[in-house]
Amino acid sequence: MAYDLEEQEQLATIKAWWDRWGNLLLTAVTVVLLAIAAFNGWRWYERHEAGNAGALYEEFVGALDGADIARKKELAGTLIERYGRTVYAPLAALQIAKVNLEAGDAGAARAQLRWVIDKSGHPELVQIARLRLAGVLLDEKSHDEALTLLGGDVPPTLAVSFADRRGDVLMAMGKAEEARTAYREALDKADAQHPLRPIIQLKLDALPPPAAS
Repeated sequence: MAYDLEEQEQLATIKAWWDRWGNLLLTAVTVVLLAIAAFNGWRWYERHEAGNAGALYEEFVGALDGADIARKKELAGTLIERYGRTVYAPLAALQIAKVNLEAGDAGAARAQLRWVIDKSGHPELVQIARLRLAGVLLDEKSHDEALTLLGGDVPPTLAVSFADRRGDVLMAMGKAEEARTAYREALDKADAQHPLRPIIQLKLDALPPPAAS
C-alpha cells in the first residue's frame, strides 16, 4: 500500500532525524548498557570477595586459639593485602596487632593499627585503633603522639575510654592536674554500670591532692 503524502513527510522527518542523531543515540544507549553491566559485575565481584574474605576470616579466628603465631600473621596479612576493602581486614588487623603486642613486636602492632586508622575506611574501627595505638605509644613514652591520637571527635560509645586513656598519658607526663581533669571527665561520662568506672575512681583517688592555691 502506498504511503500518503503525510506519512511520507513523517518518514522523511524521522529519517533525517536518525541520520543526524542515530549514531549518537546508539552510542549513548551502549554506554548506559555497559555501565549497568559494569555495576552489576562490580556488585557480583564485591559479594564474591566478601564471601571469600569471610571464609578466610573464620579460618583466622580459629587460628587465634592456637599457638602458631606465624599462621596467624599469614592469614591476617592475606586478609589485609587481598581483601582490604572488606570489614574483615581491619577486624583481623586489630586482632593481629594484639597478638604482635603480646609477642613483644610493638613495631608490627603499630603498623597494623596505623593501617586501620589510615586505610581501612571503617570509621567505627578507626576509633578503636586510635585508642589502642595511643596505649602502645603510652608504653613507648611517645606521649605527645598519643595525645594527638586521643584528641578530636570521639564517638559517645568510646568517650569514657578516650578520657581515661588521656588521663593515663597526662599522668605519665607528670601533669597530675590535667590528668585529674581527664579522669573526672571520664567519670562524668561513665554510668553506674560502666566497667571502667571503679578503675577510673581508683586512679583519681591515687592522685596527689591538688596544690594549694
